[in-house]
Amino acid sequence: MPKPLRLRFDPVARAQQLWRERWGADDSMAAATSIMRVQQLLIARYDEALRAHGLTFARYEALVLLTFSRTGQLPLSKIGERLMVHPTSVTNIVQRLEQAGLVERTPNPRDGRGTLAGITAEGRRVVQLATGDLVGLDFGLEALDGAERGQLFTLLRKVRVAASDFTD
Repeated sequence: MPKPLRLRFDPVARAQQLWRERWGADDSMAAATSIMRVQQLLIARYDEALRAHGLTFARYEALVLLTFSRTGQLPLSKIGERLMVHPTSVTNIVQRLEQAGLVERTPNPRDGRGTLAGITAEGRRVVQLATGDLVGLDFGLEALDGAERGQLFTLLRKVRVAASDFTD
């Protein structure tokens, strides 16, 4: 994937200006647009760092989720729920991880129709290496100091609570 060209202006500030001229209020739009743009920038950096391990960020997230589970296995439905992705996307992610030898799929003994994804020893090895790479780039947040990262987490957590992402 080629690196995106660096813009000669701040597209969010420009959108904020145009928004203000047309509709007035602009702080919420500018903040939301900034969040979305930063998310896209971070995902691009993560995917670039993870490419060496044959992963995308979506596949990495699934591996981490399996690593954090008690047994190293989860139903595909639970993976989709936790990662907030469509069942078709989960199936695709798990198939790719299985093809790479990082995950094994087995029938769920508790649900005759369901499938479990389980992380393999190779999957654990790869997630360890990939995590080292992401930590090495401060998850793309090196522009912020520790206190600022904490503030950002706290502010975004308030938005997630208000959106009923989880019960607080």
